[in-house]
Amino acid sequence: MESSASPAAESKAMEVDSEKQSIKRDSSSPGPDSTPPSPKVASPAAESLAMEVDSEKQSVKGDSSPEPDSEKQEIRGDRSPEPDSAPPSPKVSPKWNPLEACRPSVDDAPIFYPTNEDFEDPLAYIEKLRSRAELFGICRIVPPVAWKPPCPLKEKEIWEKSKFPTRIQLIDLLQNREPIQKSPKSKKRKRGRVSKVGYSRRRRDSGSDDDDSTEDAEGKFGFQTGPDFTLEEFQKYDEEFKESYFQLENGSKASENKKFKPKVKDIEGEYWRIVEQATDEVEVYYGADLETKKFGSGFPKYSPDSRKSLEEHQYSTSGWNLNNLSRLPGSVLSFEKCDISGVIVPWLYVGMCFSTFCWHVEDHHLYSLNYLHTGDPKVWYGIPGSHAASFENAMKKLLPDLFEEQPDLLHQLVTQLSPSILKEQGIPVYRAVQRSGEFILTFPKAYHSGFNCGFNCAEAVNVAPVDWLVHGQDAVEGYSKQRRKSSLSHDKLLLGAAMEAIYYLWELAVTRKKTPVIARWKRVCSEDGLLTKAVKKRVEMEAERLNQLGDSYRVVKMEGDFDIKRERECFLCFYDLHLSASSCKCSPNRFACLTHAKDLCSCESKDRFVLLRHTLDELRSLVRALEGYPDAIEAWARISRDQNPSRQQSAKEALDFKSSTSCSKSRGSSKTQQQNNLQLGSGGLQSDKEVQLKQDGDQDVHGITTKSDEKKVAVKSQNPHSVSDVGCSEPDAATNRLSHSVELLKSGSLVVKKQWCSKQAIYSKGFKSRVKFISVLDPTKLTNYISEVLDAGLAGPLFRVSLEECPSENFSNVSAEKCWQMVIQRLKLEIIKRCDQPASSLTALQALESIGLEMFGFLSPHVIQALEALDPKHQLEEYWNQKTAKVFGVELTKEGEKDNDDKERGGASDPSMDRDTRLLRGLLKKATPEELAMMHGLLCGETRNTELQEELSSLVDKMEKSP
Repeated sequence: MESSASPAAESKAMEVDSEKQSIKRDSSSPGPDSTPPSPKVASPAAESLAMEVDSEKQSVKGDSSPEPDSEKQEIRGDRSPEPDSAPPSPKVSPKWNPLEACRPSVDDAPIFYPTNEDFEDPLAYIEKLRSRAELFGICRIVPPVAWKPPCPLKEKEIWEKSKFPTRIQLIDLLQNREPIQKSPKSKKRKRGRVSKVGYSRRRRDSGSDDDDSTEDAEGKFGFQTGPDFTLEEFQKYDEEFKESYFQLENGSKASENKKFKPKVKDIEGEYWRIVEQATDEVEVYYGADLETKKFGSGFPKYSPDSRKSLEEHQYSTSGWNLNNLSRLPGSVLSFEKCDISGVIVPWLYVGMCFSTFCWHVEDHHLYSLNYLHTGDPKVWYGIPGSHAASFENAMKKLLPDLFEEQPDLLHQLVTQLSPSILKEQGIPVYRAVQRSGEFILTFPKAYHSGFNCGFNCAEAVNVAPVDWLVHGQDAVEGYSKQRRKSSLSHDKLLLGAAMEAIYYLWELAVTRKKTPVIARWKRVCSEDGLLTKAVKKRVEMEAERLNQLGDSYRVVKMEGDFDIKRERECFLCFYDLHLSASSCKCSPNRFACLTHAKDLCSCESKDRFVLLRHTLDELRSLVRALEGYPDAIEAWARISRDQNPSRQQSAKEALDFKSSTSCSKSRGSSKTQQQNNLQLGSGGLQSDKEVQLKQDGDQDVHGITTKSDEKKVAVKSQNPHSVSDVGCSEPDAATNRLSHSVELLKSGSLVVKKQWCSKQAIYSKGFKSRVKFISVLDPTKLTNYISEVLDAGLAGPLFRVSLEECPSENFSNVSAEKCWQMVIQRLKLEIIKRCDQPASSLTALQALESIGLEMFGFLSPHVIQALEALDPKHQLEEYWNQKTAKVFGVELTKEGEKDNDDKERGGASDPSMDRDTRLLRGLLKKATPEELAMMHGLLCGETRNTELQEELSSLVDKMEKSP
């Protein structure tokens, strides 16, 4: 890096030649996550020092070789070598003067020393220290002595060969600078290629904001691209820089035998002198926001297939390993499935002396945790979140021109302001000095900044305990007003946390076992719980916004995958649309938030609609579940289990714990069994006791039955047979309900061949349906089965049944009935294995072996209608002949049984009657009133004709001859 003459060296009037002027900007040490660069305001003292020197005067002592004129004319600030060139060597004029130090007088942030027991659970420890540390904005955490994770960055392959990009930081312009538009061209430094950094982190895997064009970035103060370094090269560069910079005024070293090493307070005093006085041009390099997915993490990463030592495994799975922290149980960020770089996936920071992370607050006001892997200390400054607004007002007051030019200046992460000045404005500022092997924790909405005292490597990531939710809600509402893009979906995290908490409340009610995870979620529930309050506040906001829209908008159920494949955000304010959205027929792929629904287009309200993931009644039921109402807990826990496959194993364990008592007592006291028995319900096991619901709305889409008159309604099980007592009851009612709940996915195509139908059903090629039934993998829950009809060539249709969640688990046969017999047999084996039941006791399941056609849906009215529509000309005679006979209510008999059949129908065999009269009388006696009316219309109505009479006569012939 290069700097202009210091006050002590003004009389020497010397500057560096073009090559010497390309003073490698000391690589800035790794800052905290998203460590933003800071802007500067031009100071009066800086103007008096704008001097130029002849080429001879510019030559630095020890460098007598003259440089070409063109190079001499280069202004420092444009010395970034080409990417393939070798890293530069710093050449710095001596200028450190201890007497000119401007070290701010601020109090220290608290330091915490967790015990080994404390250190086992990061989120629990953060919760423990929050009440004491949040008032300072930041705190320092010193791990137990024994906690020393290995650092993969120190491996030779990475240390000496892997290169990373850097930024150029102009330290003297971080606070004292003029707006770009007002700066005289003669005083502007040449800039290298603009590096688009300092903007909001984008969602998913991108770490920069691609919406800002290069042209826009050129008109803003920021950090330009510097050369690439290896860690080894960067460390050497910093050592040379510091050695040259911190010489005594007379140019001699402090000691000939021992290199002088400035203390932290020396570096801090000099740093703020440069920032506040701006009398010297000081440029450094900073390797910031490096994606650990590309460059590598300073922590060992967990891999299930790797053969690591016990120690490596311990650190790769530790919660304090920043690769694991964001998605620990209890962190709301665990419900974000995408790897958002810099938020969920850590960023790496490689810094040098004076490299800076400017004042900023974390995206979405998240917590951040920064770990210093190796190297020199990092100095931090923090402001409590309670003073965030005061800080923002002070910045705007003290730097009006910069904010006039860039209203979103604080989001650019390029502006620094001295703690001394902030204290004068009544804003509390606290200092923390982070050393190698230590953590710095920043709290929600707490502005923080700092700089590095030399070469170091740090890593940082965000984390979101439940108490963050209220801060996150404030953040997204603020983003909406500022029309600023968000990094993640707050509503998705909020609903995810609520569903998780309810699931564990249900598990606690089932098992009565209070594990640490259950205890953590239980603490944030109840009427006064942090999570309950956050959800309730969001529901109230949603209700208010829907009320403001009125009744003119049509309400449509939002598809579950509405925002899975692509981000959905308001066209105007970029508000995330996970919970609700509005749109119009004129622009079906354009959406608005409820606040800006009326701004979407000018169409009439009849063409507009609102998409809702959950109705208000459902959301209010969700709040009731968090408050502890058993009925709502059971209903939402069922939904939670169905939506999240990762919970299935945990649910299985909880249910096995409870049902084990039922299994063992099924051979004992029936009274005890009735008390402890679990039943298979539509979403899993339920207590024998009826679950009572008392709600405010009507039937919702999740099967949460509600009544407006608030009468209690019993929620009955879809299958009233418990695993432990499955052989003791009749399954008819359950089977009927199951057959009627078949969902038709695909009607398929007609095949006019004898094998592709029967008297009972049409078997279309490609037919597919879905039905919920007891899982053969886990009989304690229900799951979806997919039933299909495939083409087996000459063998005709092939029937297949498979588990939707596990397609490899399937059953195939040329008979639909036999397919489901195979399912039932497999289910019986699983129950016997789990509950030690004798096969003979499973009478209920044995009765279910004849449900094949029902489970495929072939006997469901809506499926029958769809399949019959495939054959309007009645080409499948076997099916339609039987269908016609049944319509008229007659059961055809064999010739030898006809007389008895006549007597059973109440009609004697009268020889005086002709054949047609005798058969028609039998038909009429069996027919229903509706069928009689239909027959009357056919035979006597205005539409009767000769052709119809002939058809009827032919039908009677077939009926008589049919075996």
